[in-house]
Order: sequence, then C-alpha cells, then structure tokens
Amino acid sequence: MKKFVMEKPFLEIFPECEIGILVCNGINNQPTDEEKYAPWLRECEKAAAKYFKADEWTENPVVRTWRDAFYQFKTKKGARCSIEALLKRVSNGGEIGCINPLVDIYNGISLKYGMPIGGENIDAFDGDIRLAIADGGEYFVTYGSDKDEPALPGEVVYKDNTGAICRCWNWRESVRTMLTEDVTNAFMIIEQVNGKRHDELEAALDELKAMIEQELGGTVRKFIANKETPEVVIED
Repeated sequence: MKKFVMEKPFLEIFPECEIGILVCNGINNQPTDEEKYAPWLRECEKAAAKYFKADEWTENPVVRTWRDAFYQFKTKKGARCSIEALLKRVSNGGEIGCINPLVDIYNGISLKYGMPIGGENIDAFDGDIRLAIADGGEYFVTYGSDKDEPALPGEVVYKDNTGAICRCWNWRESVRTMLTEDVTNAFMIIEQVNGKRHDELEAALDELKAMIEQELGGTVRKFIANKETPEVVIED
C-alpha cells in the first residue's frame, strides 16, 4: 500500500492548505504528435493574462499568495512557486514548450486556473509520499543535473523513503520520479494554500481529470486532502 500524507508539522504552518489529487492508472502518455498540445497551451497562455494585471509583479494575487507562503519556511535562495515561474514566462512574452502529453495538459490547466500543478510517477515512489517539513539532507537530484542537492532543514518538501521528490514545496522536482513518456501510473496534484480558492481547485481538478481520461485513457480517481483528511490511499 502507498499513501499520500500531509504531515502534522506541515499542517501546523498551513492549516488551510488543500491538495487536490488525481490517481491515474493505465494511462498512455506516448506522444503521437509532439506539438499536438501547442494550440491548447497558446489558449491557456492567453487566459493566464488575468493573473498578472498589477503594475507591481508581486502584487498580483496569485504571486503574492505564494510569495507569502514561501516566507513561512526555509527555502533555497531564489526559489519560487511553479505557477509564478509559468506566469512570469508568459508575462514576458515567452511560450510554454511541449514536453509530453500529460505535462502539456497539466501546464495548460495550471496557467488557466493560476494554480500550481505537478505530477509524479507512482511506480517510482519508495513507500508513501509525504508533504512534510524536511529534516535536512534528503537526497535530491533534479532534471539536468547529476549531483545531489539535498533539502534544507525546515524546507517544505514532498518526499518518500529515498529522498525529496519536490523541493521548496513546488519549486523543482526530482528526476527520479518525474513524468516521462513511459509513465503509466501517475500521481497528480493541484495546490491551494489558504482556503480561499476551493471552488477553483475543484474546477481545475475536474477539468484535468476529464482531459486525462479523454486524451490518455486509463482510470482516474479524484481526492482532496486537507487537515480533516490528511491521508489518501493511492495504491492498494
């Protein structure tokens, strides 16, 4: 059995946090057309413009919310929430490139709803996946690197028995569990930190679920973890 667990020390800092979860089994993530989702991403980039209208970048509500959250725990210098990085690229006139079907789909949903979304390969997890406060030293190698850059003490991380899966909450993920074209069982998450965007979380989760089922097949189960329900079984 594998579970997702929001650990108590994390919830003491972020009691209103909700994690939307999709457990996807038997999907086909092999691309038939490497640029299939490019038009979808362009549409979502246009939709994302509503999230960066403030003259001062940090006063855009999505950015401000996650900057404030990151101030509450130890982070690597310069680390930013994944949705801020996406919005920043689009606001500067950049485009989000195609990677593989599942990543393209969730990047589009992330832009459309202004929420951080991530995904990992369930089959690569070593035991439970936990949203936790790092002890420090958790093993972590990210994409494009071949060296261990361990988590800092007090950092928010997703981790399993081997090490960190995502550092600085949703800043950068481990190459060990990342979504590749060969993934068939995926763990998807959408995060809202302060309890004020529950309805948008539900809508984003439902749209992501529908697109995965339509485009990639398999079965998709939906959950929301919070302080009342901090554990979700993801694999029997």
